[in-house]
Amino acid sequence: MKEIMEQFKEIGIIPVVVLEDAKDALPLGKALCEGGLPCAEVTFRTEAAEESIRIMSKNYPDMLVGAGTVLTTEQVDRAVAAGAKFIVSPGLNEKVVKYCQEKGVPIVPGVLTPGEIEKALELGLGTVKFFPAEPSGGLPMIQALGAAYTKLKFMPTGGINPENVKEYLKSDKILACGGSWMVKGALVKEGKFDEIEAMCKEASEIVKNIRG
Repeated sequence: MKEIMEQFKEIGIIPVVVLEDAKDALPLGKALCEGGLPCAEVTFRTEAAEESIRIMSKNYPDMLVGAGTVLTTEQVDRAVAAGAKFIVSPGLNEKVVKYCQEKGVPIVPGVLTPGEIEKALELGLGTVKFFPAEPSGGLPMIQALGAAYTKLKFMPTGGINPENVKEYLKSDKILACGGSWMVKGALVKEGKFDEIEAMCKEASEIVKNIRG
């Protein structure tokens, strides 16, 4: 768990990927790696997610590939069998969290309230997803919550873009940010992987400029 969290911190911006067709997984993985963001949170909202994780994990073994929008223990099993190295869920499902912990699979569940945060801490978690970030108060809300829960780190996702991500990354409460602007569905469908790579490079530069 600690090793994965350290990788999240180093990468800084985690691409949140929605793939409708597994054939796009290979060129997308290449674009992410060569663009300086060797990571993908592949959302389990599509039929292609499982195979996409398998393709990326097999062809880019050094890439940090995980599954997002995981809602059930059955999805955890499928994602891990496909090669997922971490699990992200939109909310705090205690059953899913405990199942991942029993399996030794790093999980970052979503929270929004002090009650959910305290439940996460009770479960032994040190990092949580803050989702949806911008609609829920953004960085000011995270800083307010973080003032009470000083040891907790946040991974905000939802409404993060090239403009506001800089302020998030400057905060010591933020482990990493989840973003989808560099992997928009339209770009993937149109096969514009060169554009994706270019935007990944820009995102990677933002992280380097702020965090060194």
